[in-house]
Amino acid sequence: MPPIGARALNRATLARQQLLKRSSMSALEFTEHAFGLQAQAPMAPYFALWARLKNFAPEQLSELLLNRSAVRIVVMRGTVHLLAADDARLLRPLVQPVMDRDLRLNALHAAGLEGIDHDALAAAGRALVEETPLTAAELRPLLGERWPDRDPAALAHGVRGLLPLVQVPPRGIWGKAGQPTLTTLEHWLGREPLANPSLDVMVFRYLAAYGPASIQDVQAWSGLTRLGEVVERIRSQLIVFRSESGTELFDLPDAPRPGPDVVAPVRILAPFDNLLLSYADRTRVLDEEYKAVLFTQNGIIKPAVLVNGRAVGFVAITKTKGAVLLEVSLFTKIAKSALTALEKEGHALLRFAHPGAGSYEVRVG
Repeated sequence: MPPIGARALNRATLARQQLLKRSSMSALEFTEHAFGLQAQAPMAPYFALWARLKNFAPEQLSELLLNRSAVRIVVMRGTVHLLAADDARLLRPLVQPVMDRDLRLNALHAAGLEGIDHDALAAAGRALVEETPLTAAELRPLLGERWPDRDPAALAHGVRGLLPLVQVPPRGIWGKAGQPTLTTLEHWLGREPLANPSLDVMVFRYLAAYGPASIQDVQAWSGLTRLGEVVERIRSQLIVFRSESGTELFDLPDAPRPGPDVVAPVRILAPFDNLLLSYADRTRVLDEEYKAVLFTQNGIIKPAVLVNGRAVGFVAITKTKGAVLLEVSLFTKIAKSALTALEKEGHALLRFAHPGAGSYEVRVG
C-alpha cells in the first residue's frame, strides 16, 4: 500500500469536489457526480454549485426541481439531500436501515411508534400524500383520526421513515419560500425506487466524488454500518493507500489525484457543505480545533472559507436597505495575497446571492 501524505490527500479531495478549478459540468452532472448535495438549508445546494461550477445560475437548479430531474429527499444519515431523480431511486432503498434505526431509537418519537403496525401506517400515509402533497402539520391530524390513541407527531415521523418522501416545489426553488410539502418518490416521478439497488455501486460512486476514503468515511457519509464487507468484496477493483495515521484509504484506480504542490484557490463553501459532512475524519480539510466553531451545537454547519485547501474561517451574509454585507471570520491569519483573493471571491458571492443589491461590502475580521 503506497503512502499518501496529508497535502496530497487534500488535493485529491479538492479535485473530486471541483474545488481546485471550477468545472464546466452542468448542475445536473455535478449533482450526479456528488451523489447528492446536502440540503437541510433549502438554498444550500445553490451555493454548493456556485462554488464549484463555471457560470452557474440559480435557475439551472430550480428548473431541475420543477421538471423533476432532481428531487429533495431524506437519504444519507437521515438528512435532506438534493439528488438526481434516478440517484434517489437508487439511494433511498439502500439507506432504509438508517431510517429503521431512527424509528427504533428516535428520542422524540420512538415511544409513540412502539408496537404500531408499520405496514398499516405506511399504507395510510401513502394514500394521504399521494392524494395530495401534504406538510407534516397537515398529515398529523389525518393520521391521528386513524390512530387516536397515538401521538400524531410520532405517526407523521413514522411515515417519513417508512416511505420515500420527496419535498415538492416551491420548497427549494430559488427566490421562493414554502414549507416542506410531501408526496412519495414514485408518485412524483412516475417510477418506482429500484428493487435491488447495489451497495457496491454506492461505494464506487462515493469514491468517485470523495475518495480516497476509509471504510469509516463511507459509513459516516451514508449513515450505514458494516460496509467493510462491501469494500472487501470490491477490494480487487480498488487502489489502496495508507494515510499518515496508518488508515487504509480506498480509491478508484483512474480517479484524479493531483500532486501536493498543485495550487488550491480560495473558495467559500455552502452551509452544510458536502466537503465537511462526507468523512469520519475531516482533518483532510479541517483542523480538529476549529470544528466546534463551524459545527454549532444547534446543528448548523457554517459556510466555510478555504485557503490553500483548508478551512480557515466562515462567512455570514446580511442584507439591509439594498446593501449587502459579507462578514468573514477567520480562525488564523492568512497571507495578503489570500486576503485579496478572498475579498474578490466574497464580492462574487454577494453578486450571485443578491444580484439586485445597491451596494456590496466584504469585511474580513
